[in-house]
Amino acid sequence: MADSIALSKYTTALLEQFKKIKPPVAPDDLSKISVSQTVTFFALAYERIRNAVEYRDAHLIRRASIERILRRRMSMNPSGVNEGENIVRELLWARYFPNESLGVTHAQQVQKIIDVYKKILDQLLVGQPTATRIYIRQFLIHMMSSEIEETLQPQEAKQHSLFTFYMFQVLKQKIKIEKITEEVKNASFFVAIEKGFNQSDIAYLRYHIYTLWQKPLSKQNDQELEKLIPKLHSLFIKIDEVINNPNVDRLRRFVNFHKAPFLILAELLKRRGDEAKTILSNKELLWNDVEQLCREKYAFTQDKLRVLALKAIVYIFITKMLLAFIIEYPVSLFIYGTVDYFSLIINTIIPPLLMFLIATFTKIPDAKNTKRIYQRIIEILDSNNEFETTLSLVTRENKVQNPSRIFAFTVFYSMTFIITFGLLNIVLGLFGFNAISKLLFMFFVSLVTFFAYRIRQTAKQYQLPEGEAVFRPFTDFFFMPILSVGKFLSRSISQLNFITFIFDFIIEAPFKMIIEVVEEWISFVRQKRDEIV
Repeated sequence: MADSIALSKYTTALLEQFKKIKPPVAPDDLSKISVSQTVTFFALAYERIRNAVEYRDAHLIRRASIERILRRRMSMNPSGVNEGENIVRELLWARYFPNESLGVTHAQQVQKIIDVYKKILDQLLVGQPTATRIYIRQFLIHMMSSEIEETLQPQEAKQHSLFTFYMFQVLKQKIKIEKITEEVKNASFFVAIEKGFNQSDIAYLRYHIYTLWQKPLSKQNDQELEKLIPKLHSLFIKIDEVINNPNVDRLRRFVNFHKAPFLILAELLKRRGDEAKTILSNKELLWNDVEQLCREKYAFTQDKLRVLALKAIVYIFITKMLLAFIIEYPVSLFIYGTVDYFSLIINTIIPPLLMFLIATFTKIPDAKNTKRIYQRIIEILDSNNEFETTLSLVTRENKVQNPSRIFAFTVFYSMTFIITFGLLNIVLGLFGFNAISKLLFMFFVSLVTFFAYRIRQTAKQYQLPEGEAVFRPFTDFFFMPILSVGKFLSRSISQLNFITFIFDFIIEAPFKMIIEVVEEWISFVRQKRDEIV
């Protein structure tokens, strides 16, 4: 019995619920939707290019694409009538789902979701000020795209939901936050898991919090919707208040500290299915699976680092070239009467090269980390609840600090900002950079630093920390100004990304219309050929 593990009540319940999840039924030959391979080639190529110019994590791309398709389709057809099958076809074109894996039933489900949300939009937007209309429309588009994706891949969605709740149950007793209610703490912790463990974007966050409190909108009948619609705006505001709760970031760091063993455990459950209970109950079998999974995930992480770095390099390079043509070259020529091609070349080459070097020398976890993950998984699974009930995070109300000390810290922080960028300014001046070139260089160094930080976080997602390095607070203090600027610039660029604007509003609509016509023509020719045969 020394090699056996007595599973906790949470683990037992999770395994029972996982057994109930059935894989989606494939559509039959009459109802399945098939798309042309020729059309798929061009649509897939377009999606790859389109996604390269927008820095987004891989697991968020499909939902974001659904949102983009919805916005375009509903701008051309505001009623949303007969758009369900069109959306399904576009997703099949781009191979977000395998060809013929979706059918007429899926198109009908998507159409129902569109109809319900369109009805809600028509009622909610009437008489609202412009700012409120924009907010409600954005919120509902986030919800609709998330609901469509989870409707089309219900097995993944259910697994995601169950494991999120499992992690919540296992870890929630390890947290104590003073001066707030249990309800607020639980809501904040749920958001922290969504952000830290699931790495959800704002659309997923909004949808998953909403579905904690209510059924999905398309699952509600007319009477339920009639009662709910007047309350939706205030409910949306409450959801965003939960997402923006100041405790969330602190709890997200706690989740990041604990997430590595949960990631491996979640993958083990998905792969092993009905065998999972036997494996989780036996230490030797568990070690074999954990060791193999960790090696696979480390290798996958290394490949993912290369992909993320490449995407960041493409994103930075394209943005840099765009700014060079729009700002650096013409402004330098106008103000200084000449263009320093040396600084222009350095400004173009250094940021992508720096990103490449950072990605290359980022370390992945080792065998010692695997052993720590294995031991932690045993603690998580074991019916002995000592791990669950041992407090790991206790937050107290901030004490009133000495005003003069706060002022001194603020001045010192500002000085690190000034010194960092001041030294960079002096060095660039020695190389003959003008003011415009200096600003653009600092702009892209900040972006690269922020992207590199995110990439390093990706590399550490399977790392189980042993403790904080002695000098970490000091290095964080001096790097925070650059990271803060990089984060601010990244968000600003994502909101003002002219390249994505060109793709979404100038290229995509006519391109997808041409693809639609080509597919109809191919289908017509195929039908005529079959008639001859």
